[in-house]
Amino acid sequence: MDYIAEIDRLRKEKNAVILAHYYQIPSIQDIADYIGDSLALARRAAETQADIILFAGVHFMAETAKILNPEKKVLLPDVEAGCSLASSCDASELAKMKDANPGYKVISYVNCSAQVKCLSDVICTSGNAVRIVESFPKEEKMLFVPDKNLGSYINRVTGRNMKLWPGSCEIHDILNAEKVLKMKLAKPEAKVIAHPECNPAVLEISDFVGSTAAMLDFISQDSSRVYIVATETGILHQMSKVAPNKEFIVVASDDECACNDCPHMKRNTIEKLYLCLRDETPEIVLSPDVIEKARKPIEAMLALS
Repeated sequence: MDYIAEIDRLRKEKNAVILAHYYQIPSIQDIADYIGDSLALARRAAETQADIILFAGVHFMAETAKILNPEKKVLLPDVEAGCSLASSCDASELAKMKDANPGYKVISYVNCSAQVKCLSDVICTSGNAVRIVESFPKEEKMLFVPDKNLGSYINRVTGRNMKLWPGSCEIHDILNAEKVLKMKLAKPEAKVIAHPECNPAVLEISDFVGSTAAMLDFISQDSSRVYIVATETGILHQMSKVAPNKEFIVVASDDECACNDCPHMKRNTIEKLYLCLRDETPEIVLSPDVIEKARKPIEAMLALS
């Protein structure tokens, strides 16, 4: 079966839009109507006129699309496509932490569950986190969840002292500064670019730190020819399109392959996209109460962005 042709037929027939994160496999990125990072996809989800949103990403992303489009059917090709970072923050534990820290504003990275969003004052992404934090007075008491690495980076950049939830992304946190330095020695002309979910040691030796979208902007404008990339492998597909004459080397998560693949993102396949659109399942279903509560901090983010 020509899955791509069938997906094209079905999305026209069903008035469906396909959103894909940068960490998806290249064939999914190429078939998507919109590709982006969390902020760009949240905006697209809020603006879409489609009847069906097929989200090629992970569970919390599809939840965000549903929260912003409660009247639309939101589909996720693999319901088991989760997120280690989102799983690190349990809503009931966050509620206890809020009770123990009265008066604190809760800023939640978008990589969290709908239930955690319900307990948040504002959501942020890696692309707008600094702006969101700086929108609060310097004396504001803040709790940042769930990514300790992103939170630590924001504290350093903004001079804040937010309390940090002790979560992390397994794909970024595992990247090793020693390995990056060895790669730099082998390619001294290369610039190191890193996602702020990486641990502080990696960020400290990076030439540029930014979201996936910010990385793409940087390599398109920067004069260097070689880059050591500290994030998920999927971004290399778009980097090679943006700057086809440049070389990109991903920081490997282990010694067995020259890659750093998120096992959750990579659960999605072209065949699963086809079956999901054909059968209109798995569908993301959230209660009206959760949608109402979780929508407010997301809308606050979009307003500030």
